[in-house]
Amino acid sequence: MPLDQSFIGRSYPPSPPYEVGREKIREFAEAIGDDNPAHRDPEAARALGHRDVIAPPTFAVVLSLKGNDVLVDDPALGLDYGRVVHGDQSFVHHRPITAGDRLSVVLHVDNITSRMGNDMLALRAEITDEDGEPVTTAKSTLVVRGEDA
Repeated sequence: MPLDQSFIGRSYPPSPPYEVGREKIREFAEAIGDDNPAHRDPEAARALGHRDVIAPPTFAVVLSLKGNDVLVDDPALGLDYGRVVHGDQSFVHHRPITAGDRLSVVLHVDNITSRMGNDMLALRAEITDEDGEPVTTAKSTLVVRGEDA
């Protein structure tokens, strides 16, 4: 069943704040093999002008995926998550994600298209700090494989 086109342009309320911790940053950096000391050592990060350790750029996926949950869990969309594959991901960073940040996500459905029997959701997650200042814009495409795929 095709996805509900009326979702195009829909935005969801901000997520509860996610507190970014040093240990989460360190674990993420280790998982992706990034040995930059600014991801582990507060003094190394401060020497670069940051207030604390900074996350690798792709750490924003942790928050954008949490933002996607509200859409995935919306029964009105008609999304069968078992048929979803991740098609694309990009980030525009307005500043580094830093340990101690309390970040929220507002998810936007920018487009829903169909191609070759598959639905594609273009999503945009606006990640802001607790003052409402932009931190990262994460764009992703979810591909919902058709029944015959």
